[in-house]
Amino acid sequence: MSTFAINIQPTDKSSIVKFEANKFLTRHKSFEFHNIDEAKNSPLAQQLFYLPFVKTVYIAQNFIAIEKYDIVEWKDVQEEVADQIEEYLNKGGEAVKEDAGEDKKSVPVTVYAESTPNPAVMKFVANKKLVLQAAEFKNIDDAKNAPMAQKLFHFPFVKEIFMDENYVSIQKYDIAGWEEITMELREFIRNFLQEGNEVITDESLDMTDTETETKSEEKKPQLDLESLDDTSQQVIAILDEYIKPAVASDGGNILFDSYNPESKTVKVILQGACSGCPSSTMTLKSGIETMLRDMLHGKVDYVEAVNG
Repeated sequence: MSTFAINIQPTDKSSIVKFEANKFLTRHKSFEFHNIDEAKNSPLAQQLFYLPFVKTVYIAQNFIAIEKYDIVEWKDVQEEVADQIEEYLNKGGEAVKEDAGEDKKSVPVTVYAESTPNPAVMKFVANKKLVLQAAEFKNIDDAKNAPMAQKLFHFPFVKEIFMDENYVSIQKYDIAGWEEITMELREFIRNFLQEGNEVITDESLDMTDTETETKSEEKKPQLDLESLDDTSQQVIAILDEYIKPAVASDGGNILFDSYNPESKTVKVILQGACSGCPSSTMTLKSGIETMLRDMLHGKVDYVEAVNG
């Protein structure tokens, strides 16, 4: 069973701090509680209201935001609050007791389709967070803990699926054109989310899972940054800051694989719309390779995709 971890995130308002979880707390609604009576359906919020400085508790998909009274400063109490939330959740405590029926079906969900540089891939963007970490599914066996991906593979024209944040990138076989299937896929995804179904189950959010062999969590170089050489760490930092946001907007992802100081070669993994994209070679050579050469003088000469 995976363990909850809480990350403290400041907000634009000094009185409010977000406590982000590494797993979903609620998938169907957002909640706001102003006192312990209002929080009767949230054991977690009730417990938080026992802290005298808690004014308002907000619970959303993967975070709790707390507004405080002025009697304390967040820097003095936020670690204690994070520990309390983490301990409560790891003991099996419930964040919110959601009604199984009407609330799920009343969630307003919108999904729009967006083309990508890869003509075989379409990006479907939702107005809610779908996953907390990127996941790639090459076939239906990979998707054993991803109910939405499993159902998408029942469409005969769906070849591969990539999910991150609030979007799904779908790669199709050539048997169908996007003008024939985009509406059908968009409506399926919208209805699936509208009904409150789980996109990925808790088990597949566990970092020890291996059902998707090429998803980012398998490599997870950033979790073991200390064991990497300085150049590898610099490459990862550049990819994260400059490259990933651009490829994510196109429905894809790029992961660090390895660095060879002898050949001065960086190997990367391409996912989603970037995988198999006709323009990915040009992007690697004229974009990423050039950037790494310029920023890491003399350390990198070549960039190769291990799966492209």
